[in-house]
Amino acid sequence: MSWPPAILLGAGGHARVVRALAEALGMQVTGVCDPLLTAQEDWMGLRVLGAAANLLQIAPSSVVLLNGVGKMPDSTVRARLQAEWTLQGFAFPPLVHPSAWVAPDVDLGPGVQVMAGAVVQPGCTVGSGSIINTRAGVDHDGQLAEDVHLAPGATLCGDVRVGAGAFIGAGAVVIQGCAIGAGAVVAAGALVRRNVGAGTVHRRDQSIGPSA
Repeated sequence: MSWPPAILLGAGGHARVVRALAEALGMQVTGVCDPLLTAQEDWMGLRVLGAAANLLQIAPSSVVLLNGVGKMPDSTVRARLQAEWTLQGFAFPPLVHPSAWVAPDVDLGPGVQVMAGAVVQPGCTVGSGSIINTRAGVDHDGQLAEDVHLAPGATLCGDVRVGAGAFIGAGAVVIQGCAIGAGAVVAAGALVRRNVGAGTVHRRDQSIGPSA
């Protein structure tokens, strides 16, 4: 696939992973926008473009944007950036690492990032801006809304539904048929055997409780 030049938004740890993913796909990342880099001209070999507002000087059709801002619980920065620059006419392509496996019928929204070693099985939908991180797995018929983060090593069994903005911690396991509400947080290493309400936190010590 032939890609237009890409500009990276953000310069933290997640941005470094996204850059590596993009380059593994043969994309040319030509610059980075981050307000914390305005005092320097170079970041890891990329031209620093300053704050994201400088994108207004670039024709949206000439580049694609890569969202390098990570998704943490209660954080809306990532989703806000994608929404803001999509309205300005810029595209955020879905990215799938060459070592990941995504079934042919899976629907990936704009800006979805599927990292190295991840697996997404048939019948799944992944909403815009969501992250399926390193070695995470989504089994058949999973439904992820927008701005979801499935952290490294997390597993969603079959027919799991995850609401917008939810965060599933590293190594967590969600049993088949469960629903995770919008904005909910599942702690790292937790086992989820029942529905998790919107905006609530499922802690690891709740995993030993009775299923419902």
